Amino acid sequence: MNGKMETLKYFDNIMKVCKELFLKKNKDYGSSWLVLRWESLIDQIWIKMKRIRRLEETSDKKLIPEGRDVEYIGVINYSIIALIRLWYKDELPNPNEIVNKGKIVEINEEKLSKFYDNIVNKVEDLLIKKNHDYGEAWRDMEITSITDQIFVKLFRCKKILENGKLEVSEGLEAQFSDIINYAVFALIKLQMQGEEKRNH
Repeated sequence: MNGKMETLKYFDNIMKVCKELFLKKNKDYGSSWLVLRWESLIDQIWIKMKRIRRLEETSDKKLIPEGRDVEYIGVINYSIIALIRLWYKDELPNPNEIVNKGKIVEINEEKLSKFYDNIVNKVEDLLIKKNHDYGEAWRDMEITSITDQIFVKLFRCKKILENGKLEVSEGLEAQFSDIINYAVFALIKLQMQGEEKRNH
């Protein structure tokens, strides 16, 4: 299997795990994420990335069982929530109306699953195009560099919200799509490291 096909296989397997967890949490908590404002949504990803960076700097020393892999999955799913908010805005209830009514308007699982799959397909298409143009350069990156790239994207998101408009740069959609792919790359590297350890 060549590198590009291997990447897509990893991507599909990772996104399958992410989607399964996303739908299970939606059953447990309902569509409570609908009330999140943009700042809160970005902060959720920020918190997870901050823990990942801390784990990297402390050789994965932790007091709670979840490791970097679980946090990266959370980063992916919150980024998908952000893209759902962007791409399907007209099909979602207004967050302020939900808060004022004090009741979540649930999104049925079939519809949510379709939203999720559509986003994954578009993000995977982006991954294929960028891997073609950059020659899978991420394979030569350290995981810590991937972490830092995600922070760059988050800072850009904060700046986009602060400015309210863009002059020449890519918007929130591009930032969250890149965050997903970077998180996938990090998970692939973590899985490869695990496989190498088991084979030695």
